[in-house]
Amino acid sequence: MLAPPLAQFAAVARLEHVTRAAAQLGMPQPTLSRAVARVEEDLGVVLLAREGRTVRLTRAGRIFLAAVERALSEVERGAEAARAEADPTGGRVAFGFLHTMGSEAVPMLLRGFRGDHPRVRFQLVQDYTDSMLERLRAGELDLCLVSPRPEGPELTSRRLGEQRLRLVVPADHRLAGRQRVRLSEAADDPFVTLEPGYGLRRITDALCAEAGFSPRISFEGEESETLRGLVAAGLGVAVLPPSTVARPDVAELWLSSPGARREIALAWVTGRTLTPPAEAFRAYVLSVRGQLPLHS
Repeated sequence: MLAPPLAQFAAVARLEHVTRAAAQLGMPQPTLSRAVARVEEDLGVVLLAREGRTVRLTRAGRIFLAAVERALSEVERGAEAARAEADPTGGRVAFGFLHTMGSEAVPMLLRGFRGDHPRVRFQLVQDYTDSMLERLRAGELDLCLVSPRPEGPELTSRRLGEQRLRLVVPADHRLAGRQRVRLSEAADDPFVTLEPGYGLRRITDALCAEAGFSPRISFEGEESETLRGLVAAGLGVAVLPPSTVARPDVAELWLSSPGARREIALAWVTGRTLTPPAEAFRAYVLSVRGQLPLHS
């Protein structure tokens, strides 16, 4: 069905008989003869030597048949894989999410969804927002959890919740005994931050600019818990989402700025048809929005 000229040639070549091949394919013999002749014409090579009602592969025909058999086998494997991918009860979902969502929120979503869809498989990708959105546009991901929400008509997103950001300082820091601080009070401290391109890095830079200073960055990393460890070691302070597990070696202080928060959203490509399992997972995630353990 996907490569009819090749399949028609292969049938004739295997049976070495046009009439029997036409019967096997369920098509008129003259139509099959013309189809095989077109393949030869397109290639500019004689593939079959006619001997009455039978045919015999030429040397070029044998070489071409071997390649056609491999190609048809690969197409069939691809077709089966595509059918399995779209199987609503056992397909695959390519799902991207922020590192900070990996310890509690994503496991909660997967556990809840798999209760009714135990055969659906997941390809899980942890990455920063800009990279995930590029992979989403390229078709490598079906859905992703991002922050901040993407802008532009090519992507659609729905808000799932919000996290209030904290200023994380070492336990022996001068501000550690406070419950709420202004970010400007840490203007003279070194900062440890995520690398450029991360949504949280953009929020941190914007909050510092709003507070009237440019942060003096001592370390850049790729994962929030690593930054917490650097803070605990006295290497700087950080603006981070709340920790899922309390640490005695750091203090997490409320920031007074109303912009010290980040929105968590589920994003997908506008107008792109999702496979049944991905559509089912999107519906489930949206049905439990507001219930994610964001510790805000």
